[in-house]
Amino acid sequence: MKGSVAVLPPFLVLDQLLQTWLVEDIGRGDRTTQSLLCQNATIGQAQWIAKAPGIIAGLPIAARVFQLLNDQVSFVAVSSEGAKCEPGQVVAKINGSLDALLMGERVALNLVMRLSGIATLTNIYVEKIADLPARFVDTRKTTPGLRILEKYATAVGGGINHRIGLDDAVMIKDNHIVAAGDIGEAITQIRSRIPYPLTIEVETESLEQVHSALEYQADIIMLDNMTVDIMAEAVQLIRQMDSRVKIEASGNVSLETIRGVAETGVDYISSSAPITQSRWLDLSMRMIPN
Repeated sequence: MKGSVAVLPPFLVLDQLLQTWLVEDIGRGDRTTQSLLCQNATIGQAQWIAKAPGIIAGLPIAARVFQLLNDQVSFVAVSSEGAKCEPGQVVAKINGSLDALLMGERVALNLVMRLSGIATLTNIYVEKIADLPARFVDTRKTTPGLRILEKYATAVGGGINHRIGLDDAVMIKDNHIVAAGDIGEAITQIRSRIPYPLTIEVETESLEQVHSALEYQADIIMLDNMTVDIMAEAVQLIRQMDSRVKIEASGNVSLETIRGVAETGVDYISSSAPITQSRWLDLSMRMIPN
């Protein structure tokens, strides 16, 4: 794949999130499991089985969920991150205290099913343009609290991460342009105040705005909601006037349109679809009888 390398955030960052989600599910205690079992007294084994085809993402996170409940739990990923799975395939094997396996099951599965769904749809988009130079990029349209993991899943699926947050880079959008008065004023004000080496990206909706972004030396120009014909004209203009400028296409990108957009010669194509429109990949945990 020509995507970015999927780097799992450190557990120093993730543990607080995982603990919060475990507390949400367990509450004052797992009434069923804790009434049935003596804590840590019973060892159990389980398998995670895929019930649909897709791309697996999030297994190291699932392992951490169980280990937060009991650090002696062994979680062995049978599938690699980013690997394709088929229905009936075993993707992980777990061994450890039965109460930890049962209490962590739902949180761990929910996370992996959600992330695998994103990775799966991302991979479909990426494969549509795999033979072209354009690269597929995600957006900040993410679930609050899950952004860092949803963007990780995009990378697992072969996509590229756009900025994680507002502090990553400057992106001058339509409302910023309205607030500043015009593109030139927005770029001028922002360039005088941002630290090196932040880049400046400008969202444009017309060839006139593209000219303005070029005049004021934007680093990246986004072609937003343009027709393919106008986009191709904008790409040619940008390449002729400043070859260093990167070009991003966005707006109304779908599986049906992405290839035509890529063929205009843009460097990046951004879409929220894999995060906002993906279905969870169905997985289940099955206990192995002693």
